[in-house]
Amino acid sequence: MIVVDNLHKHFGGVRAVNGASLRIAPGSITGLIGPNGAGKTTLFNVIAGLYAPTSGRVLLGDEDITGLQPHQLFHKGVLRTFQLAHEFATLTVRENLMMVPPHQAGESLLNTWFRPHLVRAGEAEIRAKADDVIQFLEIEHVADEFAGNLSGGQKKLLELGRTMMVDAKIVFLDEVGAGVNRTLLRKIGDAILKLNRERNYTFCLIEHDMEFVARLCDPVICMAEGTVLAEGSVDDVKNDEHVIEAYLGTGLKHKRVP
Repeated sequence: MIVVDNLHKHFGGVRAVNGASLRIAPGSITGLIGPNGAGKTTLFNVIAGLYAPTSGRVLLGDEDITGLQPHQLFHKGVLRTFQLAHEFATLTVRENLMMVPPHQAGESLLNTWFRPHLVRAGEAEIRAKADDVIQFLEIEHVADEFAGNLSGGQKKLLELGRTMMVDAKIVFLDEVGAGVNRTLLRKIGDAILKLNRERNYTFCLIEHDMEFVARLCDPVICMAEGTVLAEGSVDDVKNDEHVIEAYLGTGLKHKRVP
């Protein structure tokens, strides 16, 4: 699905991503772990088009998507969420979902004047899809709540829901568990697994909660100092000596990553 080939992103003298290469298989839930400052979010930002790489390539299947803008990647089915949710705070949950699909009939002033039936039909279809997403995520109780009033975990569910409003090929999740209580985190995990198994979504997620990673992810990729350090099952990666050293420091190799 995604191939990252010898990717570099430098900020002056800081090599945030330093020759990273990895593959994300179609239909997988790939976990991306590593200590703070390993380059994980910068790698996401380069893949998702927020930053242009210093060098290297990103492929979507056989297509070179290196340096494409986020809106261009959106139309190719490459979506990402952020550690801090980016909701429309003064719109309801349902309205946030309905904002996502592109090329809506109501976006044309001519349609609103001369083809109101087309606008109404399109809006009804999108509303029905939003209601389906709301039901899938089991958030009916907040469907008409302003998104700004949601808890952190509910906002993460809403961000996941927005990816369901279009035909996503791959979704990049940046610390979906950050600041989320254990009950909602399990619910988010359930939704990710269900999307993967029932709708064949491909995910790549950055996460520090190793219990969450172990439950969802195979394979797991560990980054350190801007490059890929290890890849394999969660147990293989957790017990890799280079990974242990990256997390815990030289001289502590006999300890294990929690």
